[in-house]
Amino acid sequence: MSIFGKIKSAIFGGEAKAAEPAAAPAAESAPAARAAITEVDVTARLDNIPGSDKLNWRTSIVDLMKLVQIDASYENRKALAQELGNASYSGSAEDNIALHKRVMSEIAANGGIVPAELKD
Repeated sequence: MSIFGKIKSAIFGGEAKAAEPAAAPAAESAPAARAAITEVDVTARLDNIPGSDKLNWRTSIVDLMKLVQIDASYENRKALAQELGNASYSGSAEDNIALHKRVMSEIAANGGIVPAELKD
């Protein structure tokens, strides 16, 4: 499983289904019911993980990865950045901030309810 897939699975649990959120906007009347089933309040879900109050997961990719029990090493962050389209990830503070925002945007694109300030 990809690193992003592991993050998504940790947040969504068994509810992670990448195809449904993409299909939902196309339909007119039925998607509202489907969206309610597949959408996950990401901040509430992450805030409920034990230890979340001791980590700065809302802005730090390292802390987010630690919270969902994924190795936050440079190698894993670089692999995650590459999965999400950033081939020039250097591990700088700017890269880490951008990677966190990209992860949150991708979580939102996959059915997560993510506050705007956490996304790109």
